[in-house]
Order: sequence, then structure tokens, then C-alpha cells
Amino acid sequence: MAVRFVSMIRSSSILLLFLLSCCTFISTDAYDPLDPNGNITIKWDIMEWTPDGYVYRHIQAPGWRLGWTWAKKEVIWSMVGGQATEQGDCSKFKGNIPHCCQKSPTIVDLLPGTPYNQQIANCCRGGVLNSWGQDPTTAVSAFQVSVGQAGTNKRTVKVPKNFTLKTPGPGYTCGPAKIVTPTQFLSQDKRRVTLAFMTWNVTCTYSQFLSQKAPTCCVSLSSFYNDTIVSCPTCACGCQNNITQPGSCVDPDSPYLASVVSGSTQSSNYLSPLVRCTSHMCPIRVHWHVKLNYVDYWRVKITITNFNYRMNYSQWNLVVQHPNFDNLTEIFSFNYKPLTPYSAINDTGMLWGIQFYNDLIMQAGPYGNVQSELLFQKDASTFTFDKGWAFPRRIYFNGDNCVMPPPDAYPWMPNASSRLELSLLTLTMMLLSALVFLHAHA
Repeated sequence: MAVRFVSMIRSSSILLLFLLSCCTFISTDAYDPLDPNGNITIKWDIMEWTPDGYVYRHIQAPGWRLGWTWAKKEVIWSMVGGQATEQGDCSKFKGNIPHCCQKSPTIVDLLPGTPYNQQIANCCRGGVLNSWGQDPTTAVSAFQVSVGQAGTNKRTVKVPKNFTLKTPGPGYTCGPAKIVTPTQFLSQDKRRVTLAFMTWNVTCTYSQFLSQKAPTCCVSLSSFYNDTIVSCPTCACGCQNNITQPGSCVDPDSPYLASVVSGSTQSSNYLSPLVRCTSHMCPIRVHWHVKLNYVDYWRVKITITNFNYRMNYSQWNLVVQHPNFDNLTEIFSFNYKPLTPYSAINDTGMLWGIQFYNDLIMQAGPYGNVQSELLFQKDASTFTFDKGWAFPRRIYFNGDNCVMPPPDAYPWMPNASSRLELSLLTLTMMLLSALVFLHAHA
């Protein structure tokens, strides 16, 4: 995945145990060659029996909403670190009322600032998690649930079914829960090991096709050696259609811009992008500019622009594949980590913002962009500016694969076209000379 997370990076993929390693990035397919282990595995650990059930703990992905269907008539007596979105019909209970009586509950994370007596470790971030590659300490989420009417031993407890994971929209498909070897836990003094009574695993696989009806980002290109700016492909993320779908995009020069954007944040489809009217109609554009050429080095400038009026992108990440990442010398104003799913090949890097400086991409407008520069050392055996070699092979933003321009549209070296023009001119002159020679000796 890639998760290629959710946030979610696939997402940005990912391990849910008492750890959820959020994907650094995720492809449009269920399998991503750059992130071959990019699934989410939800691990449930039954920690203790109660007089009427059991307590278990599990971990989620960025922006998560986790759901399942109980196998019997279980109820949730209480929760710590999370909550059910609806209580359901608990009218048959007298006195002690359960937290949730729904057959298919949906669980969400608690918000920052939750009272300490309602928290456990790794909870209460509003469902927003970093990818494991960015920061493992904030790539984990947990909550604890006390379950009733489930039985008090391994024979009576039944595994829930029909798991769903939203981050916060669709995209993940979860398989059935499987009973696995119980998880071991090490005491704080690291001198004692305890076991969970039971442990279940649920594997969830991401697909960008399920997550979004259209791509969410595109790539534009430029260089110092060619005046051509290669824009994102037309209609890369959709086409302007204010006739059949009025309000599908916003003109930044409209005098009603502020009221349209303010009203859209209160609508029921708040998660769907409201983008600036462009030829590509993508919420995010990544621009790769080949900036300078030195004797032993060359420099690239990357600019990420937000065209979405409904979204601030916090804890964003960018994954870039280029063969010269094995000789990256310096990166300015972004964090960097090499990604090597195949250890012998180092051609992929993960970039993300510096905390409190540029880790937040504001909504569309004058502050809706971040940028950095990368300095690469040349390898004489591979380096060239010819035939688009200096441009990336693929780019992911927050785990989603961005639409690249076609290779024949890349900026070319001026001498490449000059050589072509020269060869045509030479061929024309040779043909004319031959015709003149034949005519003179006819």
C-alpha cells in the first residue's frame, strides 16, 4: 500500500496491531509494486474476561471510522479512547444502560482534549494519524471496549463479521477475521510477559478506484533548458461542466467566492472537493521544475498547490520515484526518507512537511501551496537531460497516484530538436543538389 492513509499514505499501506503502521503511500490498485506490503491488518486482543463479556483493544488508520456486525446479541457496555457514533435501541435494559446496542456499530476516535479518565495510550487524535514512515509515534491509534452478552470463555465468544474501514471515505475492503496466536505484552519494567486471551486479525486492502471516482492529483513539468511548461493533462481529474453540474468548480475571480466557499463547508457533501476552475480540475497539483545545472550536481524545485476550497491537508506526504534518488545530496524545507521495498533499488523517496512550518497545506488561495528544492549529485554513467530523464517516473500525494503528462509532451533539450531540424535541412539540401546535378547532366 503503500496507505497509502489513510490517512491516511496508501496510503499511505500499514499494520494495525497495538500498532498501526500507516501506509506511506498506496497505489490505484490493491497491489502496489512500490509498497508491496501496503495492507491494513486490524488486530483485536481480548485482554480480560468480565462477568458478562470481555475487553479488547485494536488500532485504526488515518481519519478512521471502523464498523462491524456482531455475531450474536453483543452490546458495548463502555468504551475508553473511542466512541460509537450511535447508541441504538437500549430500551430493554434497566438501570445500567450500555454505551451502544446496535447490531452493526460504527466507532470513531475521540478528539484532542478528552478528559484523562476517558483516554488510553495512543487515542484521541480525532482519527488523524501520520504514516508510519513520517512519525511512528503518531502512527498508532487505540481504543478499549467492554463487550457484554458475548460469553466468558473461548468457546462462547464469536468473531464479529462484515468489517468496514473508512478513512474517512470508502477505499478499504476488509476480509473476514481470523483467530491467530495471542499477542504477547511486555511489562513496563520489561521483566514479565503476559498473553491476550484471544487475538483476531482482519486484513483491509485499499483501492483508489473505490476511494475516489476520479484521480485526486496531477503533475506538471518545466525546466530551465526549455520555455515550454507542460501543464497537467486536460480533464485529468474531471472536466468543467457548469451546465449539467452547476457549482462543480469555483472561479477564483468571482465576487461571490467567499460566500460559495463558506456555504460549501456546511453542506452534506463536505468531503467532496470544491475545486478552482482549471483545465485539469484536480484538487492537488504537483509541479516538478528542473531548475539549475552545475558541473557535478543538478537542482529541482517541487511545488505542491491546493486547488480545493474545502480541504486543508495536514500531515501530507509526497512519494516520488526517480532513478537519481540514490544520489540525493540535500533537500531544503521538506523532510525526506528513502523508500526501498526492494533493498537493491533506491529510486523512491518520501517527502513531507516540517512540523509547525509547512506540514499544513492551506485550502485554495494565496497560502495554499508549499515548496522545496532538491539537490542531486550526478552519476556520469546514467545522468542526462535528454528524453525527459530528469522528470519523475511517478508521484503519489497522500497515497494516491497522480496523473502524469504523456512522455512525448515532456520538455526536450533544445539541441535535440536542433539536431532533428539540422538533419532535415541537410537531407533537403542533398536532394536539391542531386536534382540540380541530374538536370545539368541530362
